[in-house]
Amino acid sequence: MTTKATCDAVLMIGFGGPTRADQVRPFLDNVVRGRPIPPERYEEVVHHYDLLGGRSPYNDLTMRQAAALREELAKKGARVPVAVGMAKWEPYVADSLRALADGGARRVLGFIMAAHRSEASFERYQAIVNDARAAIGDGAPEVVYPEPWHDHPLFIGAIAARTREAYARLGEQDAAGARLIFTAHSIPLAMAQAGPYVKQLAQSAWMTAAKLGIGGWKLAYQSRSGSPREAWLEPDIKDTLRSLDAKAAVVVPIGFLCDHVEVLYDLDIEAAQIAREAGIRMERAPTVGDDPLFIEMMASIIAAYARGGSGSV
Repeated sequence: MTTKATCDAVLMIGFGGPTRADQVRPFLDNVVRGRPIPPERYEEVVHHYDLLGGRSPYNDLTMRQAAALREELAKKGARVPVAVGMAKWEPYVADSLRALADGGARRVLGFIMAAHRSEASFERYQAIVNDARAAIGDGAPEVVYPEPWHDHPLFIGAIAARTREAYARLGEQDAAGARLIFTAHSIPLAMAQAGPYVKQLAQSAWMTAAKLGIGGWKLAYQSRSGSPREAWLEPDIKDTLRSLDAKAAVVVPIGFLCDHVEVLYDLDIEAAQIAREAGIRMERAPTVGDDPLFIEMMASIIAAYARGGSGSV
């Protein structure tokens, strides 16, 4: 339902990642618990982390986003505490929510760090929050969530700015004939059909391309990890690159908000190798990260709740 919501704290809710080599397997154990992931896929992902130095920058980058957000909120006069809680690694959602409760928070804005909503990218995080509230008990803060922001002009502006960086690296001649390819995490087809994920991705991609003045673009998927017998969203970015009718491509990870292993390995190593084999010059746009426009978007949404805006519970 929709209600008037004045929030006295913010909890940025992310996936999390290992920060040291000895955390990789415990982290992956958290990720795959209860899921039928083939052992060979598990070891493959361990190898991906090894190639990237045995850690993920996800936590560090999310903390940078939080620091930039605190500064922007202070500029707007919205002095609310901002905490970070992760689903699969420290600091866990349960611990961060408890700390906010101990600090006196009674109504928290849960800002899930995913722009496009599916069961995997939104509802599972809500379930983790619900479990955390249940563990706290009677003193648990109420948690509300903002309306979808995949089409927010500042979010689109941040993606467009990052995409321009990739085009600039191509140079004028290659950029003129480059294909624009947006990517997002593949999910099971049945899950995609049950929610707005694909529609929201297409809307973000269309708005970004329009802002850039580009008429043609493709949406591809990456990082599939499920059973080969189950239908997942396609086309895969690797297949898209192999069949591309161009000698240059700009790949924009529109479904990811900061760099982590699924960007740094799946795109920068694996997809880049496919592009080289196909004779394609590929430039990958940076994720929005702590781009000032993206941080401004987050702050503007949060400031409205701090003043008593309209939110979803």
